[in-house]
Amino acid sequence: MCSILQDKKIILGVSGGIAAYKSVELLRLIVKEEARVRVVMTRAATAFVGPMTFETLSGGPVLTDLFEENGASEIRHISWAEEADAVVIAPATANIIAKLTHGIADDPLTTLLLAVQTPVLICPSMNVRMYQNPITQENLKRLQLFGFHVLQPESGPMACGDNGPGRLPEPQTIVEHLRRVISPKDLEGESLLITAGPTQEPMDPVRFLSNPSSGKMGFALAKAACRRGAKVVLISGPTPLDSPSGVKVIRVRTAKEMEEAVLQYFDSASIIIKAAAVSDYRPVEVSGQKMKKGSENLVVELCRTPDILKRVGEIKEGRVLVGFAAETENVVENAETKLKEKNLDLIVANDVTRPDSGFGADTNRVTLIFRDGRGESFPLMSKEAIADLILDKVMEIKTLGFRQD
Repeated sequence: MCSILQDKKIILGVSGGIAAYKSVELLRLIVKEEARVRVVMTRAATAFVGPMTFETLSGGPVLTDLFEENGASEIRHISWAEEADAVVIAPATANIIAKLTHGIADDPLTTLLLAVQTPVLICPSMNVRMYQNPITQENLKRLQLFGFHVLQPESGPMACGDNGPGRLPEPQTIVEHLRRVISPKDLEGESLLITAGPTQEPMDPVRFLSNPSSGKMGFALAKAACRRGAKVVLISGPTPLDSPSGVKVIRVRTAKEMEEAVLQYFDSASIIIKAAAVSDYRPVEVSGQKMKKGSENLVVELCRTPDILKRVGEIKEGRVLVGFAAETENVVENAETKLKEKNLDLIVANDVTRPDSGFGADTNRVTLIFRDGRGESFPLMSKEAIADLILDKVMEIKTLGFRQD
């Protein structure tokens, strides 16, 4: 599977703000997703970044003037609007927002925006007082009523010395919202409960039992589900990953805490995906102080942690339940056993001894095994692509009914 942006025709509009330098990195990231990007700049934007930079990165001409001097018969601001799959304006100044709100078309960007009929993502960026001005706020509200997508700016220090909301979000954030804008909303009406990351079982205040899970797969699933219109609750063990925008994230540490959180949000979920690597055992006794070195050998008595997946399988009723099997041997056989024992509808199996598909990697090789006995193996893919693949199969299960309760 490929990026949702691959082969899509994206228009990047750049208006005249100091944050225009971030648009260069934004363009690079969108091109990296194998999208076909065209750039439209206002005259003010060219004072911050030269068109040649965008031409080099996009591999095509940059539109900066309504009245081109290259003799082309094509009316680009119209033809580009007709061909576009989506438009992103970053940065979007107070001026460009006001013009668009009131239908003013006096440059190539505003003219294109009036002609385009595909989704438009507006990324405001300006001084905090300009952003908070009631006129700007009213303009943004009206644009949303007109069907435009507005990404809220970040808060922080600005080039002018002020501090507050108005900063252009980081390019990676804008790309993720662009994916959401362009993605099919086939998960609208669904509520997903997803677990991610490791758990930690303390031995004393500074030591614990755990595993190398990074949480990347669960976070990728949460982002993909949110992108496709679902309401998502993500319950994560300790991980440095940032919380995905638009996702309710519950941070926990131990298996017991994860179980309590899962059961708290269970009733509202229609789909449950257990991607977390939960510790199977915990120390019976936890020292209140750091344990000091003693004899050469230390014996620690362990007891089982709650089997969250099995518990959910027992009470799932009409919900679709997906589990993961991170194995080091007999991958398919062990996964099939786990699918039956835990009453799953689908299990995602992978060999964690491989460096490109183990814990912490950005890629994976998976085999999907279904309750009806089917199995499908896939080549090396990014975890983001696998997330969409899993969600595709979940919707197939819901639609065709390949499950039993």
